[in-house]
Amino acid sequence: MARGARYKVPFKRRRKGLTNYRKRRALVISGKPRLVVRKSNRHIIVQIAEAEPQGDVILASAHSRELVRDYGWKGYTCNTPAAYLLGLVIGYKALKRGIKEVILDIGLHRSTRGNIIYAVVKGALDAGLKIPVREDMLPPDSRVKGQHIADYAKLLKEENPERYQRQFSSYLEKKLPPETLPEHFENIKENIAKNFSS
Repeated sequence: MARGARYKVPFKRRRKGLTNYRKRRALVISGKPRLVVRKSNRHIIVQIAEAEPQGDVILASAHSRELVRDYGWKGYTCNTPAAYLLGLVIGYKALKRGIKEVILDIGLHRSTRGNIIYAVVKGALDAGLKIPVREDMLPPDSRVKGQHIADYAKLLKEENPERYQRQFSSYLEKKLPPETLPEHFENIKENIAKNFSS
């Protein structure tokens, strides 16, 4: 480890690889609230945060558990359709609090075209939030609805029923055939829109 009178110990979060302070500084200088998207293996957490001298202040937040608890979502809580719906929820929540424009903060996640993070952004944009993002980074509508999951489920059901039962067991336990995911997605989307329009 480096030593000497001029050696400065890096911040703890920098040492652990949790924060890229150069990127964070650029986001904070913008003066706009940040749309913070974080995901784990099973869930997605979306927050709108504003930087203050004492630390970040959370103005609005949404968790993928809300989709299950409040809107009846039966699908997986960390895939593209769930991410879009969560983006829709955070977008409506932000607009209710008077937030109209945000910038995207993806943290240490990779910026990959059409991934879960950009599905959240697409949902927030459709809710009415302004977010500076390139159009080609957003996933296509068919992927957002879960059509790719439904097509794969149909194929697997015909070719390997045992693997189909095993791979989609969580869907089947909740009485949701994965082939009908796009229809279920549309129902939940309508529920979210009705909830925030009333």
